[in-house]
Amino acid sequence: MNRRSTAAGGIFLFLGLLIGATYGINAGEPMLGVLLGFGAGIILALLVWLIDRRRN
Repeated sequence: MNRRSTAAGGIFLFLGLLIGATYGINAGEPMLGVLLGFGAGIILALLVWLIDRRRN
């Protein structure tokens, strides 16, 4: 049975946190930056998951 490898969207969670925290620190609101970055990372990871799921 040939099983295709799945796409990994977890990198977006990490990058969202990292970029959001960096932006938040520079803007003077680190927690808001972390939350917004994490939210954006979740959305991108879900999109990758949905696209990968549709391809199967």
